[in-house]
This record gives sequence, C-alpha cells and structure tokens, in this order.
Amino acid sequence: MIYSHDVEKMCIVAKGTNNGPAPIPEEGKWVKAYDIKDISGFSHGVGWCAPQQGACKLSLNVKNGIVEEALVETLGCTGMTHSAAMASEILPGKTLLECLNTDLVCDAINVAMREIFLQFVYGRSQSAFSEGGLPVGSALEDLGKGLRSVTATMFSTKAKGARYMEIAEGYVTRMGLDGDDRVIGYEFIRLGKMLEDIRHGVPADEALNNNKGTYGCFADAVKYIDPREE
Repeated sequence: MIYSHDVEKMCIVAKGTNNGPAPIPEEGKWVKAYDIKDISGFSHGVGWCAPQQGACKLSLNVKNGIVEEALVETLGCTGMTHSAAMASEILPGKTLLECLNTDLVCDAINVAMREIFLQFVYGRSQSAFSEGGLPVGSALEDLGKGLRSVTATMFSTKAKGARYMEIAEGYVTRMGLDGDDRVIGYEFIRLGKMLEDIRHGVPADEALNNNKGTYGCFADAVKYIDPREE
C-alpha cells in the first residue's frame, strides 16, 4: 500500500466501534453481507435502452451469490430478443457480481441487471421473508398459461379512440361497443393455451374455440369491431 507523505506523518488514532454492514432480509433470515456469496433471493429488475425504444424485465433466482435461474422478458425492440436469448445462456452459473459486469449487449438488459443488483444488495428481494427462499423454477410462475409473457398492447388516437389489441387474458379479436360507441367489453383468445392444446394434438379449430373468452358486457354490445381492421 502506498501512502502520501501527509498520511505518513500522521499519528495513529484507534478505530472505534465497528458493527459491520447493516443486516438485510434474505430468505427468512437477517444477513450481514460481506461478500457476494452472502446474497440470496429472488427478485426482478426493469431496464430501458438509451433511446427508450425498448424495455426489459429481468427475474433472477440467486443462491449463495450464484444465479441459478434467469427469466428475460423484452418489449418494444425486435433486436433485443436476440440479446435476451444470449443473456439467458450467459447469466445462470455466474456470480451476481459477474453478471453486473458482463456486457449483455442490449442497453435495456444491462440496465435491468443494474437495477436487480440493487434490489438484491439492499435486501429488497421478493423472497426476503420467505424461509428458505423460492425454488428454482419460480420465475415461470410470472408467465401466463402456456408459459407466455403477460403483455398489454393498446393503441389510441384522439380522432378514432382506443383499440385493445392484447390484454392480460390474451389476444383481442373483437371489441364490443354500446349505442354511444363506448367500449363495454371484448372478445379474446388465450394464445398460449391454444398453442399448447394444438401441440398436444387438439385440432386447430377446436383449440381456437376452446380458448375464446369474453370480458365485460360483450354480449350486450350494439356493435362489434375488429381492433386491427376497423
């Protein structure tokens, strides 16, 4: 260690009480984190790219500082999907610190990694008070049926009003309007569940009909429109 001349001339003053880092909640325990291996938990981080064209939601399950599980969900930028594929291969098996210092190519994924790192080291994980934490595979519970990300896509103009395209229940096929052309319900298809049924041998038409649903007062609508065509 090299000290400046001014420091070399100083006399020694004994250090007082040192209680170490403040304890943080981790998987049902209070932990004083000295090293990255002291960090465990399940949490999420959301990031965005420089032009804010796209966003990423990153979910990690960390045990003793090692990423055991990663879920990467992206929105808004097609190129980001390829970076997400790369990140899903890179992140598991690395320490949380290695992940923070790994270039995940996409700005949005890098920012999500930074944000989730802060969640973990400050004890803000989803599993902070869950004894033993959450099992590996818990990130899949964030996905809808058919293991498909839950997304919403809405478009609106002052001139023509709102168009519901995709909502929590699924892909919107028709919107129901009342006599004043106000939205009172919609029809949707559970795409993830439909494709799952088709994969398991259900004929496409049958799978489509089995996974249709409606919300609100759709049956009482005076008028029905296709949000993508009308």
